[in-house]
Amino acid sequence: MQSSSEPRAGKLAAGIVPVTPFQQNCTLIWDDATKLGAVVDPGGDVDQIKAAIAKVGMTVEKILLTHGHIDHVGGAAELKAALGVEIEGPHVADRFLMDGVEAQARSYGLTGVRNATSDRWLNEGDEVTVAGHRFSILHCPGHSPGSVVFVYEPQRLALVGDVLFRGSIGRTDFPYGDHDALISAIKTKVLPLGDDYAFICGHGPSGTIGEERQTNPFLQ
Repeated sequence: MQSSSEPRAGKLAAGIVPVTPFQQNCTLIWDDATKLGAVVDPGGDVDQIKAAIAKVGMTVEKILLTHGHIDHVGGAAELKAALGVEIEGPHVADRFLMDGVEAQARSYGLTGVRNATSDRWLNEGDEVTVAGHRFSILHCPGHSPGSVVFVYEPQRLALVGDVLFRGSIGRTDFPYGDHDALISAIKTKVLPLGDDYAFICGHGPSGTIGEERQTNPFLQ
């Protein structure tokens, strides 16, 4: 039983920290009562992320990754070392991307980036907890083989990475990309969540599933 002196869980709050030249949405999620939370997709600019964490006053429990691209995981190893927390996600199919982060960085002329690894690879149907709040996992390959979506049903919120954008979808022109698989994942897993679900994506503004169902040209 929770004692009266312990902080009681509240609602989850979220804030976005745009990082790297790719303007990737590193997302902070935290319980507004306990200030416990997680960092989602720390792609780089780790000092900027740590400053945002301090501004919120949150205690980071873990790092969550939606997929293995450099703009989403480039700062994960450094942040993990700085905070002493573990990394959860994405699906193990993105291991090769995370093993190649330093090589990706060189191709973009970026320095100070380290390969990342996960302490817990995620599968379809798994759950992760943030400050006691449970997120369910959808495996949504296509943009990358191991892309996952984090779904928080109580507040009708999905963290979709680069699976879905407002008015667009993730790129599939990589050698390992699969346009048909991505469209299938969106239509069979993400859209059925419900039109009232809001989503936070990896780049650009947030949106709702209902709006994308009606207006996204890739889903018509």
